Amino acid sequence: MRLGVLGGTFDPVHQGHLDVALAARAALQLDRVLFVPSRVPPHRHLPYASASHRFAMVALALQAHPAFAVSDIEVEAIEDGPGYTDATLDQLQRRGIRMQDVYFVTGADAFADIRSWRNFPAVLDRCHFVVVSRPGYRADALRGALPELAERMVPAAAEVGDRSAIILVETSTAAVSASEVRRKARAGESLEALVPTAVAEYIQKHDLYSSEEPKGMA
Repeated sequence: MRLGVLGGTFDPVHQGHLDVALAARAALQLDRVLFVPSRVPPHRHLPYASASHRFAMVALALQAHPAFAVSDIEVEAIEDGPGYTDATLDQLQRRGIRMQDVYFVTGADAFADIRSWRNFPAVLDRCHFVVVSRPGYRADALRGALPELAERMVPAAAEVGDRSAIILVETSTAAVSASEVRRKARAGESLEALVPTAVAEYIQKHDLYSSEEPKGMA
């Protein structure tokens, strides 16, 4: 089984996240995509919504996508400190998942900072990485931005086998960011087309982003 894993803060989950997952699944014929909300993001400020709220929003967003599921392996298992990618892969491996079957999905904007990830470059040997273009960040531009990794980068149509590869998926994804969603929510503006309707209703019901103060790990 080909398992996609999409980690992130999801503060909140939005259409860009869903587009990345949909593009990766279509390009790689993934059987399932697991969304993994981080308890504490390693490269960002503390989340504005609590871990439980972010988990709930992802669950609501995935209701229309039967091949997608949300996992609590970072929210529940990593009690202290940031949720690093290699620690998430450790958790999956302990649950009996073969790393050769794992496709770690990320946006090209996030992968551009791969040198700052913990255990770089060794983490890239753990599983396949699927890098999906985002507005302003073309996946194929990463060959020039990360020349030391260029030989490992292949198009989605390539046959990769068990050897870990960096698979580039060039496509269009929604030009939306979590910061934009939070700003609009704080201003009382419509979130239509930015997040699924159920997520917009949840944000309004729980008044999640009316404050500019992060809520941390609660």
